[in-house]
Amino acid sequence: MEENRSAQTAPAPTQAGHLSPERLLELLSRAAKLKTTPRHCFTAPGRKESVADHSWRIALMAMLLRGTEEFRGLDLDKVVRMCLIHDLGEAFTGDIPSFEKTEADVQREDGLFQEWVDSFPVSLREEWHALLREMDERQTPEARIYKALDQTEAVISHNESEISTWLPLEYELQRTYGWEGVRFSPFLTALREQVDDWTARKIEERK
Repeated sequence: MEENRSAQTAPAPTQAGHLSPERLLELLSRAAKLKTTPRHCFTAPGRKESVADHSWRIALMAMLLRGTEEFRGLDLDKVVRMCLIHDLGEAFTGDIPSFEKTEADVQREDGLFQEWVDSFPVSLREEWHALLREMDERQTPEARIYKALDQTEAVISHNESEISTWLPLEYELQRTYGWEGVRFSPFLTALREQVDDWTARKIEERK
């Protein structure tokens, strides 16, 4: 059974360097699962946020950073690409909130994602593997920006949701989650301070 499932989710690697229209549609169909894969957070109108909602907005955030002096000279197109692919493993496993995710969950998600990427045509596979390594190692400014946006957007989304949907632990998590990831950047630190002010007002209004 496990072998059959793996065969369905990860076709044999394509040795050609180019993507065929048929293969492109297969990849898009798998990625489309993120449109209906719910995250823990609710959107402002009261529906569950999807993984695609989250990935789209952090990609937009990366694009908008072009307008800031601090990030001039960095490869923000690469950051956009990182943002767009970072949660595609959840097309296989679904989303698990950070405060519930175990190391076993991470390994399973990463393994299925890597298996899928290994099935890509050579040039595409090499590009994605290089991006994923850089994202995982988080040694470049671009990788640190991607991760900071990923975590900051999650806090923003929770602030946009009805506070009645928050779990008790999220009152504190909203103030702490992702803070270490923004400290390298004055701009992202200032953004996070604005988000924290919003969080404080939201909690105070709840009282």
